[in-house]
Amino acid sequence: MSSYKLPKFAKYVPLWKRTVPQYPLYWKGNPQLRVFMPLFWMKMVKPEEKVPHGSVRFEVHPQMTKYDIKNYLEKIYQVPVQSVATEMVRGKERKHPTYGFNIQPEDNFKMATVQLAVGHHFEFPELFKAKKTSAEKSTEDFRKAVNESRREMPKIWDRMDLPPWFR
Repeated sequence: MSSYKLPKFAKYVPLWKRTVPQYPLYWKGNPQLRVFMPLFWMKMVKPEEKVPHGSVRFEVHPQMTKYDIKNYLEKIYQVPVQSVATEMVRGKERKHPTYGFNIQPEDNFKMATVQLAVGHHFEFPELFKAKKTSAEKSTEDFRKAVNESRREMPKIWDRMDLPPWFR
């Protein structure tokens, strides 16, 4: 084995919290990597405030640099990038509901704002605009039932003198 060893608790640390080894990692006797798989990750985030059409926000791996982000988007996704701005965002602190002291702070994370090249723009898609609330669904079901009963009424006009439970 090599001198590079993970600590004993490493199997309990989630992948996104582990440190990324220098690429390419080579040990004598190991096969070479055949497929390029990036060691980093990026997650597109919908911004709370209005941003220009040419800007996109990402939550990125904490060890990624501006150059890594630019190369990642240009090489893998063929997205032309004009500039990249990064910032470390402090995680929120959760307070105990009764006593008010901090119980579990969230991890800090890195945000990247990417400005696309001139002529390219991005609008965040509306993924969940078709969802309805339970009240809207029940109202719609009630209206469908009323309309269906109105359509069925002419079919049973000859049996209208019988009680409804007997029809």
